[in-house]
Amino acid sequence: MAIRTPYWVFTTALALVFLFPLLWTAVASVSPSPGTNQVQGWGFGNYETLAGYQAGIGRYLANSAFVSLLTVALTVTVSVFGGYAFARFRFPGKDLLFLLTLAILMVPYATLLIPLYVLLNRVGLANSLVGVALVISMFQLPFSVFMMRISFESVPRELDEAAMVDGCSSFTTLRRVLLPAVRPGMITVGLFAFLTAWNDFMAPLILINDSSRMTLPLAIANLRSQVQGVVDYGATEAGVVILALPCIVLFLLLQRHYVRGFMSGAFKG
Repeated sequence: MAIRTPYWVFTTALALVFLFPLLWTAVASVSPSPGTNQVQGWGFGNYETLAGYQAGIGRYLANSAFVSLLTVALTVTVSVFGGYAFARFRFPGKDLLFLLTLAILMVPYATLLIPLYVLLNRVGLANSLVGVALVISMFQLPFSVFMMRISFESVPRELDEAAMVDGCSSFTTLRRVLLPAVRPGMITVGLFAFLTAWNDFMAPLILINDSSRMTLPLAIANLRSQVQGVVDYGATEAGVVILALPCIVLFLLLQRHYVRGFMSGAFKG
């Protein structure tokens, strides 16, 4: 027990370092503070201010949920097929194409938003939540395809061969045999895509002009300076809490699959 004590002390201290800002924000969002809607006593006045801001917190939550879920669907679908192709098939230029896919990670995210805005405007997706989801998905795909490739490579090829002997096509093998085996990798990819889309600020800032189509991070940023540049810290802290809650809940529910997804490429066979 004494040998394990330094480990528990270190991990507890590390957890407190990461949790303290969120706990402080949660407490501050309901505590009395001058210049906010919660001046006297503890309560949810700051959340009432947030709920009534412009189009309403419900609209911004719905916008963020739509962008996040569409990003997850696009990212998981494309990365599954891409990872399956890179892991199981041989074709000319496969390694070069994979390197080019990973090379997107070296491109600064913000530098492409203006050209992408022009491109989306030409195809009729400017000021569109669908356009935001497409842009975020594009930048998620290199990591996601990489994750799915190593997930598929960790599955023994004998499963594919046995399915082929039973008369399954490549698509049927993928659907019935391989997808259940790589579920932790899919969950990891989906969780990363959701967290990125849910918390993304730059893409909605550049691509969205209509205030009713803002996502929650953008709405919270605008809320900070809504009255002659005066920052409403109480409502901002309430917005941060609402923004963080879905991420915390999802991570706690899926953490086991998340760890298994990252470990899927550690051992093969």
